[in-house]
Amino acid sequence: MKPVIRQTLERHRQRLHELDALLSATDVVADMDRFKRLTREHADAQGIADAYNRFLQHEADLSEAQRLSEDPDPDMAAMGVEEAASAQAELDALTQHLQWLLLPKDPDDERNAFLEIRAGTGGDESALFAGDLARMYTRYATSLGMQVELISESPAELGGYKEVVFRMVGAQAYGTFRFESGGHRVQRVPATETQGRIHTSACTVAVMPEPDATQAVQLNPAELRIDTFRASGAGGQHINKTDSAVRVTHLPTGITAECQDGRSQHSNKAKALQVLQARLQEKERAERAAKDAATRKGLIGSGDRSDKIRTYNFPQSRLTDHRINLTLYKLQGVMDGDLGDVIHALKVARGALILSELESSAKFI
Repeated sequence: MKPVIRQTLERHRQRLHELDALLSATDVVADMDRFKRLTREHADAQGIADAYNRFLQHEADLSEAQRLSEDPDPDMAAMGVEEAASAQAELDALTQHLQWLLLPKDPDDERNAFLEIRAGTGGDESALFAGDLARMYTRYATSLGMQVELISESPAELGGYKEVVFRMVGAQAYGTFRFESGGHRVQRVPATETQGRIHTSACTVAVMPEPDATQAVQLNPAELRIDTFRASGAGGQHINKTDSAVRVTHLPTGITAECQDGRSQHSNKAKALQVLQARLQEKERAERAAKDAATRKGLIGSGDRSDKIRTYNFPQSRLTDHRINLTLYKLQGVMDGDLGDVIHALKVARGALILSELESSAKFI
């Protein structure tokens, strides 16, 4: 392990002791926001310290095994060689793990997320595919223990959605779904196709972190137009007979958001404003990202709708993520919500890129 990494790990262990003292102070317990922030930092520091302690133990084991491998007794020496190989393998794995733990974290990853799916080219088949994606994401989120709230929907005549917006609520919601933003293409034989021809359709997905109340884009009421209308879709008699749905338009940008899920017009307005703030914040983020170096964008995408990020080929049961050249032949399982392998591969790719950038800039190792 390089000295600078060891020094960084020692600082984390020292910081853990400082946090232990801070969290036991009465003034910190009285300040709930500060207490929560320090608790999260303590959990991160504890994880790093525990891994580093295991590293030091295996380092000591390796030294002892190497000493044993030089024993005059051949049996003892053979045992030492075997133990040294095992300890070295553990050290290599822990070194990589510690490097990942020390990577900079995006604070937005911990936030809830808004996930929006829109049908694109392909007409009715595109809307049906939007419905399939909605089912895939909601099943995966539920399997992770997240809550899924329907914010708004625009059902298509033959099924699926013209547009649907969900709120994903749970730990690491945005960090889990952030790389789903972009263009999703499907290749399959539509149910309406009588000659068995394969059609290509597309949908776009946008994932936005739910803004922090203290950091959200401030909305000027004079720049907003608020319309109410009768909701569509499922929801019983009430949702179809009252003008409880709300659409908010940000006049300077033309960006809109709507909510029709709740009975209360007040509740729908509050949720629509949240979505609007998230969309405005995402617009600012995308503009900043466009000015950044193209290396990271080339690997995991900019998150822009124009990025074609993934193809779902049903005849071959194949999913291909074009950003990281990932191909899986278990498409039906993925469509049923088994997204874990895809999400994990994207997170690993992002981490590897960040680590490479830090190494090349000599700021990390």
